[in-house]
Amino acid sequence: MKAGPRAGRLETPHGAVPTPAFMPVGTQGTVKGLTPRDLTASGTRILLANTYHLMLRPGSGLIRERGGLHRFMAWSGPILTDSGGYQVLSFRDHAKLREEGVEFRSLLDCTLEFLTPERSMEVQADLGSDIAVTLDHAVTLPLDLPAQREAGERTLRWTERSLRHARGLETPSGMKQLLFGIVQGGGDPELRREMAERTACMACDGFAIGGLSVGETKEETWALARATAEALPADLPRYLMGMGTPLDLLDGIACGIDLFDCVLPTRNARNGMAFTSEGPVNIRNAEHARSDRPLDPSCGCEACATFTRAYLRHLHLAQEILAHRMLTLHNVTFYQTLMAAARRAIERGDLPGYAREFSERYLKRGGTSPAPA
Repeated sequence: MKAGPRAGRLETPHGAVPTPAFMPVGTQGTVKGLTPRDLTASGTRILLANTYHLMLRPGSGLIRERGGLHRFMAWSGPILTDSGGYQVLSFRDHAKLREEGVEFRSLLDCTLEFLTPERSMEVQADLGSDIAVTLDHAVTLPLDLPAQREAGERTLRWTERSLRHARGLETPSGMKQLLFGIVQGGGDPELRREMAERTACMACDGFAIGGLSVGETKEETWALARATAEALPADLPRYLMGMGTPLDLLDGIACGIDLFDCVLPTRNARNGMAFTSEGPVNIRNAEHARSDRPLDPSCGCEACATFTRAYLRHLHLAQEILAHRMLTLHNVTFYQTLMAAARRAIERGDLPGYAREFSERYLKRGGTSPAPA
């Protein structure tokens, strides 16, 4: 089955989300520098929070006692929580993997922790997220094919365990969580397709595509994403984990992806980089020192409607918190505006035309695919 762009509607306990949709990353139960009101103003409809970090601090039990993560962080919209698997991959020098789960030392106090598929789902139930994601075994590339298959097979086994355990758990509010299974499979398209087909046989409410942009080329990334999406059910949401740039998002949408998350808009903002319709802007550059232009004349966010580039540059160089806040608000708004425009283009049957026009304008100023500054 060929996967292509689609506009949909994801129903969650805390409201419907038009897709394609971008989820700002709220690692610690907050999108750095922004209030829930800011997020709503930006057009954000759904957030991502991190199981690993919230498990360690303040602890999922404390959050459950406070009524769940929505009440704790005063966010009334949907929340997706990841499983913690990616963080284990990131901190693999501090982790020991075995079939039961992953043993690791907390980066906060070196306490020995053990994350299993069951424990991951228990933490996510404590948090009371709308969407909980199964634990996976992620790997980096390049890696030999037998090791890629081993990680994919373990992910399937962990998915079964996660789903089985999750069905007996209750959230603080009593609401039923949507359960997303993660598809792994390394860098081999046929293995990816096989893993996707086998995961699709499980009773999931949606599917996450993990382990991409971890060492492969962009061309390989989209070949793998497309192979995976084509093997997943057309009537269930697909979530590409942990990427990407504005151009990545458009490529992902073209592959049939519905949900995205990435730290780029928030992390790059703290380092002085703004995404704009004219390409990325480094506010530290001297060319902005006397500029009375907004960050992006096409944007209506508070930063663009209120402040000049000259003022924002001054704030950033002076290390004022307002600079981080305004650049973050703008970047998140930019990503949400891009998602809304892509959805409209899909509805009128012209995503390729919109993507081409956007890319030409964005690349005019050298806006390639910027990594975090």
